[in-house]
Amino acid sequence: MSDPLPVRIVVADGDPSARIDVATALEANGCVVCGEAGTAAEVVTVAVQHRPDVVLIDIDLPGHGISAARELARRLPSTALVMFAETADDDDLFDSLRAGAAGYLLKDTDPDRIGHALRGVLNGEAAIPRHLVRRLTEEFRSPALPRFVQTSPAAAKLTAREWQVMELLGAGLTTDQVARRLFLSRSTVRVHVSSALKKLRVTDRESAFDILRGE
Repeated sequence: MSDPLPVRIVVADGDPSARIDVATALEANGCVVCGEAGTAAEVVTVAVQHRPDVVLIDIDLPGHGISAARELARRLPSTALVMFAETADDDDLFDSLRAGAAGYLLKDTDPDRIGHALRGVLNGEAAIPRHLVRRLTEEFRSPALPRFVQTSPAAAKLTAREWQVMELLGAGLTTDQVARRLFLSRSTVRVHVSSALKKLRVTDRESAFDILRGE
């Protein structure tokens, strides 16, 4: 049986010395670093040129790492994107996932483990620190939803997304929590709420909740 093909990786980090250290560790782990980049614009160009299996992107990359991830997710949908961050920030994690990232590694990860983690991503594993996995679990755990009447005339006025947003808000989630749960921006959540209130002909959320509960 032939050996599996090595994982081809593009490394993007604004710090040249950090970039070299990561690339060296990956090469020592049997990976092939087929390209390097120091800015968001550069990583898009390099990745599109080489079409690697994985792009490891510094979240603080000059030009905005998450924006680069979003562009690469659009242009290279078969390439796995993994963010590389200094800190375990909840907002950065959720923003990364919304942008299309398949993983979120911390820069203090043992260098010998980075290659293993990136291979795991290609096998469908989540390259996310354990304590952030717990945050994801907490964020996406289903709340006790209010007893909205889905067959009511009011329900028919709302789109599926408007209904979903109102249902979660009615369960006590904040706008930020709903945005994270549904992978939406806060402004998009507010747009859905505004549209729902207009369709229900009310001016506040509580009145909308009463209507959707059939009260």
